[in-house]
Amino acid sequence: MFKLVMLCAVLGLALASPLSPHVLEHAVGRSEDVHADVVARHDDVRADGFDSSLQTSNGIQQSASGDVHGNIHGSFAWISPEGEHVDIKYVADENGYQPSGAWIPTPPPIPEAIARAVAWLESHPPAPEYHH
Repeated sequence: MFKLVMLCAVLGLALASPLSPHVLEHAVGRSEDVHADVVARHDDVRADGFDSSLQTSNGIQQSASGDVHGNIHGSFAWISPEGEHVDIKYVADENGYQPSGAWIPTPPPIPEAIARAVAWLESHPPAPEYHH
């Protein structure tokens, strides 16, 4: 029985058709992204930091600069599937990764009643608890 299962598995793999372009496009993104070429690349690593940049033929761009303390300032951009230019800038330092840009989701504003309640709680700290 095991030999029969193995034989069926090997035959199934041998006869399997390759991924169609439509399936491949959803698996890895837009089909032209698969064939993107590097148009420009620059890497400069020094004792006091680094600079790097990358540009591809499908509109992807990346640049970053770092210093000796590990602080990095950079940006990356691409063209969305809808044809819109997405641009993100970031800082990575002792405060963590801090992206910025129109495409970064932002939380909704705090409702006025909640903001008043938080302000009241901040101005009226709880009484200390005593344990006997």
